[in-house]
Amino acid sequence: MTTREDAAREAAALGEQLRRHAHLYYVLDAPEVPDAEYDRLFQRLQALEAEYPELRTPDSPTQRVGGAVLPSLAPVRHAVPMLSIQTETDTTAAGAEAFDARVRRELGLKADDPPVQYAAELKFDGLAINLRYEAGVLVLGATRGNGETGEDVTQNLRTIGQIPLRLHGDTVPPVLEVRGEVYMRRDDFEKLNERQREKGEKTFINPRNTAAGAIRQLDPALVAQRPLSFYAYGLGEVQGWDAMPDTHGGVLDALAGFGLPVSDIRTVGEGASALVGFHTLVAAERDALPFDIDGVVYKVNSLALQRQLGFKTREPRWAVAHKYPAQEQVTRLNGIEIQVGRTGKLTPVAKLEPVFVGGTTVSNATLHNLFELRRKDVRVGDDVIVRRAGDVIPEIVGRVPGARAQYVPNFRMPRTCPKCGSQVAREKGGIDHRCTGGISCPAQRKEAILHFAGRRAMDIEGLGDKLVDQLVDGGIVHSLPSLYVLGVAKLAALDRMADKSAANLVAALEKSKKTTLPRFLFALGIRHVGETTAKDLARHFGKLDAIMGHTLEEAATVEQLLEVPDVGPVVAESVHTFFQQPHNREVVEQLRAVGVQWEESEPSARAPKPLAGKTFVITGTLPTLSRDEAKDKLEAAGAKVAGSVSKKTDYVVAGAEAGSKLDKAQALGVTVIDEAGMMAILENGL
Repeated sequence: MTTREDAAREAAALGEQLRRHAHLYYVLDAPEVPDAEYDRLFQRLQALEAEYPELRTPDSPTQRVGGAVLPSLAPVRHAVPMLSIQTETDTTAAGAEAFDARVRRELGLKADDPPVQYAAELKFDGLAINLRYEAGVLVLGATRGNGETGEDVTQNLRTIGQIPLRLHGDTVPPVLEVRGEVYMRRDDFEKLNERQREKGEKTFINPRNTAAGAIRQLDPALVAQRPLSFYAYGLGEVQGWDAMPDTHGGVLDALAGFGLPVSDIRTVGEGASALVGFHTLVAAERDALPFDIDGVVYKVNSLALQRQLGFKTREPRWAVAHKYPAQEQVTRLNGIEIQVGRTGKLTPVAKLEPVFVGGTTVSNATLHNLFELRRKDVRVGDDVIVRRAGDVIPEIVGRVPGARAQYVPNFRMPRTCPKCGSQVAREKGGIDHRCTGGISCPAQRKEAILHFAGRRAMDIEGLGDKLVDQLVDGGIVHSLPSLYVLGVAKLAALDRMADKSAANLVAALEKSKKTTLPRFLFALGIRHVGETTAKDLARHFGKLDAIMGHTLEEAATVEQLLEVPDVGPVVAESVHTFFQQPHNREVVEQLRAVGVQWEESEPSARAPKPLAGKTFVITGTLPTLSRDEAKDKLEAAGAKVAGSVSKKTDYVVAGAEAGSKLDKAQALGVTVIDEAGMMAILENGL
């Protein structure tokens, strides 16, 4: 029985561990433990706090997401106003030189006086916030608002992993207000929008607006679903900081030491030349940054000189924002074409009047899908807003409001693929139109070959991305069956292919001709048919011809496919459609003709399933079997093999260096066996 004293000590230790791991993961991007281990520690702390609620502190890692939905955001008056800084719109070197000249003039410096030292950093394109820490613990978070009064968004800011709930170290001042920016990474923004499209819901315009809108949500649980990030860049009110640095650069170093995220892209230098150099360097790297910026910020580095310079109206004389070219522009939509992707997805692409945006000239932009195109009400001839940020594909944000000069019909998706002429289909309830040509469509050829050669498919070792590019682009391979007529001489003539490598690949192709029906079905790349579904189909039907049929009329119907365990309407329709396409059937027959063969069996209705209904998890290194081999054996006996341990797990098969899955199994009381124990169950039953 755990006493309260023991629980308090354990909870404190767990809190420190979790805060350390969160800092390593979110701030330093250098995690030391896998996610599963972090989850185990987190769940243990949750359990202790549930048993002893008095142990739940405001800075506990479990308090990241919590709190009731607010009726409104409460106003917060800033102890130190959050003022804006002057913007230098001249995007050339002259902008930096003008700022340096103003500073020197205000300080009364002569031409032959030493240069002023500056700190230069990024100007993040997000939402400015103020974090108030008392005794090192986050007690309040507020938006900038009008500079004098913001809004209390503390609950929402707690959901952001980069924002520490407790600061590190023994030198944290009694009161420390940290100014910074909440933003959204470009990759996180794209993933968020992709999820929205998949759900058929409204997409977001840009990362900055999305971050700002999320922070002002009234429900912190909704905020937690938005992938927000944070960087610190300055101070608000400070009390009792005896060892406060005397430079802005030193302050940022100290904030990083307290556990706050501070961008590494910053510098301290002398005079205008240092500012010009930083502006030029960041401009060159801007597209490669994982987040949006709209400029850089220059600040006089000495805090004493900052106080001497003071403010002009409501802007500091000691700082300026130096802009870059805008990442959104208006241009004319001249036409819409269809692009067929590597997975068969048809994407409408806008053909634009060329426009300079985001540092480059853009003439094409994605419209994502028909439904988003309709929602944005974009038609040929419209003036549209184009956005390009970094390496994100340029996209149409929307049309410029206003009446059209004449009627323009809505764009319609084609009924046949522009690349191969196959039927275009959209799954019921889905948003994407796709070519049904699959393995015979030129646009999908490379992806189809790579999937076919994969380790869990035909397992053709040595057939990687670069080689496939050469084979397809050079017109050497036109289809899956043509892989099997490749010779050593033809392969050895390719770039970076020696005779030995060529011979090894030919041998790997020959070896792959003997496979299993599940692997072959998976290798065909039928949409929605993964490894598990391929195995289910193979077990149920036993033979490929029972699924494909000798003729179209003899192929398995949707109703027959629905009889397969765990196969639903979407998968059944996808399999049926695949084998109804003459070109797909031809590929299968050609593969047979070049010698590809697979093991077949009696349908599963006649085969015993001694482990049906049982769930296994495999962890660690087994003495004689690979994990894939062990998985195949268990699934052949009817078991389900899961990737993580839960209360529903029946057995964990543990090998050497089993790790956190073994720990979780023991904590949950799940039966743990070794490889020998698994083989005994397979041979003798439960």
